[in-house]
Amino acid sequence: MNFSGDSGDSGVISYGGEVRRKLVHLSSLWMPLVMVAAGEDRRRVMCAGFALLFVVSMAVERMYVLNVPVIAPLYGLVFGGMLRRRPSPRQWLVSGGPHVLAASAFSLLLFPVSVAAAAMAVMLLGDTAAALVGRRFGRHRINGKSWEGTAAFVVFGYAGAALFLALSGGGFLHYLTALPAVMFAAAVELFAAQLRVNDNFSIPAAFGAVMVLSTVFFG
Repeated sequence: MNFSGDSGDSGVISYGGEVRRKLVHLSSLWMPLVMVAAGEDRRRVMCAGFALLFVVSMAVERMYVLNVPVIAPLYGLVFGGMLRRRPSPRQWLVSGGPHVLAASAFSLLLFPVSVAAAAMAVMLLGDTAAALVGRRFGRHRINGKSWEGTAAFVVFGYAGAALFLALSGGGFLHYLTALPAVMFAAAVELFAAQLRVNDNFSIPAAFGAVMVLSTVFFG
């Protein structure tokens, strides 16, 4: 039984298809926005909500694989062209969507809401920038990726972190430590293949860990 999504597959889609995929990726920014709006007091409720949405999303994708009437054609119409390859009959997760939902729940379990929201923003904005800039402008390669894409990850990831830290009332220390946290997350994204962990999980975990440790040592 294969629970892996398509994010780590080697299938290649057109640049236009990649843009559409990343626009869907960016639409998930509603998740950190909900985190900030709901606040720390509702962290457990949000965590349970994201976990439930993960299960529902996983069930829908399984129905797509099994070609269930109505569900499968509708899913294929909306998302089929964005998948890097046709999923195998044994797969449950075929896209990055359920991973993002699970990562939101996971981040809320591990970190304060302000850090969890910033961590998800880093993953969504940084990963999008790295993919689009790397494919279009990447010239200097490292580990199968590009320095240009990694630089875009740091710039846009930090911008996302700063924005959500501002929305949640972060202090000067948070803005200061967010930069090394984003750089560490960029390194994790760069070596995602070696880590063998879906980057929707590893990026928020890396960013959040540095932020929390920085607060412990310098807060």
